[in-house]
Amino acid sequence: MPLDLQNFDLQQMLRCGLAVRRATSEAHTMEDALARVCRFLYEELRDRTGNRACALVRAYKTHPYGELEPALQRFASAAMGGTAPAPSMKCLTLMASAGDRPEWNDRRRSAGHQAIPLPRPDIVEKAPMIAQLIRQFGLDLAQVVTASHDVVRDMEGRTYGVFFVEDASGSPYIPAQKDFVLPHGIRSVIGCGGALRGGDLFAVILFTRVLLTQDVADRFRTIALDIKSSLFFYDESTVFSAPAA
Repeated sequence: MPLDLQNFDLQQMLRCGLAVRRATSEAHTMEDALARVCRFLYEELRDRTGNRACALVRAYKTHPYGELEPALQRFASAAMGGTAPAPSMKCLTLMASAGDRPEWNDRRRSAGHQAIPLPRPDIVEKAPMIAQLIRQFGLDLAQVVTASHDVVRDMEGRTYGVFFVEDASGSPYIPAQKDFVLPHGIRSVIGCGGALRGGDLFAVILFTRVLLTQDVADRFRTIALDIKSSLFFYDESTVFSAPAA
């Protein structure tokens, strides 16, 4: 049964969390698991009339530049003006995507978000959605730029963070207003995530066509924990899936 995002009560939340775990149970890589999460949320979250509530769902993970696949290294290097970043520099890496447009269903077709370099806190500040997402997760920008096991310790005992923009139209935290928000009718944005056991962060971001409340957004703190549980057993060798032939 589809889930009513506009009436995302405790029962809906529990059903969603269980379904996320089921959807990822046979995934062989973190990329595959997050692709299944994005596809499930895109397909199954509905508005009151039964239509899809999300126009786009995306999943990101911070990842060291030196451990990215070559195509993502080239993308990150181009974003830095052609300069090859240090191997340890974190990049906010698009892991999975599901949405209304064909190009939104393949992470490799993203024009600007495949691998976003995070060299210094002051540079991250120039990406307002990313900076605000990190802050609403309860972290300092410097912690993410130098993510380590210290981030995991810092987040122990905290409620998992939620990034929420109730009204995306005109929000300084949601870029591409003319190219994305307005033409695709984006009303609210929810991001949920947290720290993985290796110290990197993950985030799943929903761009919805329905106006949501803070109460609905807060339910996604628990969904973030369900997603993290689904990602727990993947290590550095099982992050990315093999490219399609």
